Amino acid sequence: MIASTRDRMQLGLLLGPATVFLAVFFLIPLAIMVVTSFLAPGLYGGVEWEFYPHNFGRIFGFADPAFEEFDPVYLEIFLRSVRIAVLTVIATLLVCYPAAFCISMMPGKWKSFCLFLIALPFFTSLIVRLFVWVLILRQSGPVNGVLLALGLIDQPLDLIYTEGAIILGMVYIFIPFMFMPIYASVEKLDWSLIRASQDLGAGPIRTFVRVILPLTAPGIIGGSLIVFIPALGNFIVPAILGGAKVMMLGNLIEQQFLSARNWPFGSALAMMVMSVMLVTMMGFVFVSGRRRSSMASLSGGQRGAQ
Repeated sequence: MIASTRDRMQLGLLLGPATVFLAVFFLIPLAIMVVTSFLAPGLYGGVEWEFYPHNFGRIFGFADPAFEEFDPVYLEIFLRSVRIAVLTVIATLLVCYPAAFCISMMPGKWKSFCLFLIALPFFTSLIVRLFVWVLILRQSGPVNGVLLALGLIDQPLDLIYTEGAIILGMVYIFIPFMFMPIYASVEKLDWSLIRASQDLGAGPIRTFVRVILPLTAPGIIGGSLIVFIPALGNFIVPAILGGAKVMMLGNLIEQQFLSARNWPFGSALAMMVMSVMLVTMMGFVFVSGRRRSSMASLSGGQRGAQ
């Protein structure tokens, strides 16, 4: 009894500061955001303390019928943000998955050097790195200069302030977040299973689909989740590389809080982003739970057969 009481006290001392920190700086602001999203916007900014559920309706194109008409602009911004986040996940996966295999097969010193290069962008300001892309993609930048010199184009292309520029910037900053989980899965890969699959007559494609892909799936799912969640609500990359031409949810939320001073609608938008993130997290937990249970049942069946 004494030992259990002491253990509980030690656990409370260890978890107490983190719990208080999360309660003060996460749970309480989140509760304020939830309450604000159901309040009416003030005439000159701020909030009116009356129940107003139309903030969420405005996101999907309908709101207070007495003052507003159907307008799908916010729904288009929401869908555009989801599309760009998904394309960012796919692009980073296509870059990082083969790179993880290549680096894992390198000698020790070269492997460490490549991992250092992957983590090197964290030592540089994000704003500086994004403005470098502005210099590269602008009409007088090196990309257009090379294309004009080769005669491939007659006039400079509008590469900056487009969805493509935003996806490029997202991929650039989120590559380390996708690479690390995939590399961890690749490093734990049991190559004897791959050799066994090849000895049993499976071709490269079948071996990849039936052996390599399932074994590296945790890294793929984890990296995709880590990239998708911040990409959905990111506002720095769209603000610099998208300008005023490409609006995303993060920019819209910032605009509602700072420029339009419509805090209830900004809170509703933020709650929508958090809802998408929560659904994504629940899907990840569900898939991971099913995978663990299937692996446990498989190993149990193998022990029973032995």
